[in-house]
Amino acid sequence: MQQEWNIKSRSEACDATGRPFVEGEIFYTALFHDGEGFRRTDLSEEAWTARTVDPTSEPFFSSWRSKFEPPAPPAPEALRRDDAEGMLRQLMESQDPAHLNTRYLLAVMLERKRLLKPQKSPEKGTLIYEHASTGETFIITDPQLSLDDLVAVQEEVSGLLAGLTTLSTPEEKPVALVSEVPSEAQ
Repeated sequence: MQQEWNIKSRSEACDATGRPFVEGEIFYTALFHDGEGFRRTDLSEEAWTARTVDPTSEPFFSSWRSKFEPPAPPAPEALRRDDAEGMLRQLMESQDPAHLNTRYLLAVMLERKRLLKPQKSPEKGTLIYEHASTGETFIITDPQLSLDDLVAVQEEVSGLLAGLTTLSTPEEKPVALVSEVPSEAQ
């Protein structure tokens, strides 16, 4: 007979007393078979001892002893959308030709994350994207990068996103957020 097991993850506190477990503390887990599945209960050593002494305690299906380790913080996403999108917007505003490759790589990364949707481009060498949620248009020049160029561009992107490198912003120059194509091509 095949059955679905829906067992909750380890608790961070004793289910009987509500006291939070501390790192390295020994605790006990018991699985109880209810009518429709299994129920998990995590108990401190004191609550477990009190339970085993009580003859009216509900019988468990399975139990085990563990050492409490606090959950590890979630691993940071290799590249958060907000960071990459914010960086692309900054680079689009700066219009610095030195960041042409970086703008391209960020746009491709955001396309892979489905934040930017590619649109048909009438001109070769120009990529047109639409922002999935805002509908904004991003026009990116394709720098025709080779595989040899990618390592340097990835390092530049990582440095910018980690805050190791700063953007050079031009002094009070009017900017078009969504365009890096020369005005005669628009």
